[in-house]
Amino acid sequence: MAGIEIGLWDYLTFLALIIFAIAAVVVLVLIAGLPGKIAISRNHPDAEAVKMMGWAGLLAVVPWIQAFIWAFKPTDIIDIRRFPAEEREAIAKEIARLRGEEEVPAATEKSED
Repeated sequence: MAGIEIGLWDYLTFLALIIFAIAAVVVLVLIAGLPGKIAISRNHPDAEAVKMMGWAGLLAVVPWIQAFIWAFKPTDIIDIRRFPAEEREAIAKEIARLRGEEEVPAATEKSED
């Protein structure tokens, strides 16, 4: 036979390569799920999004890093019920109320009798 004979050491090498490949896949799975596990354990409000971003971002690396950071930082709550000017006004009123200051009444129209 003109081919190369495969001996015991060749089979052991193949076995070692298969074990290494399985270990590499297991490590990748654990690393990909890490941001999601951290977010869930910290009761993050967007834990499911962090989990998905961790899995999807593993191939591109940068989104995975962002998901990892996001898992530690809670999401800021944004109130979209008011426009920015109204929001500033509402915040100023709330701060004045908390300080115990008198609220300045809005300009009222004078009715003529």
